Amino acid sequence: MPEGPNKDPREDDIVYDDRRISRPDASVPDWASVDATYRPVPIVWFAGALLLQIIAQPVLFAIVRGVLGLSPLIVVAVALLASGVIWHFAMERGMAAASFAWRLATALMLAFFFGITALTALL
Repeated sequence: MPEGPNKDPREDDIVYDDRRISRPDASVPDWASVDATYRPVPIVWFAGALLLQIIAQPVLFAIVRGVLGLSPLIVVAVALLASGVIWHFAMERGMAAASFAWRLATALMLAFFFGITALTALL
């Protein structure tokens, strides 16, 4: 069979026993291929902020209060600053475009874990 537009597309098929599997690029032009890029969803940004908060708060508490021996108010200030930075990074990654419910859940989660750190430092 000749090359070019009159080429038999079945020549490019892959044959397994009694089945014939067409190659996906045999008849679909490049511009018509499906967009399979990764698009994260709000749960990914929420989970990232959650994990960072769960790790950062105890580490900061241990460093600021345990190693440096600073005042409990400084521990609370550093923990609040860390929560604000985590919130900012979550918004920059894409949470700002998420629904209000996701933003509220993220804020409540950050506030909850900040509250645990603040209560621990002040008691």
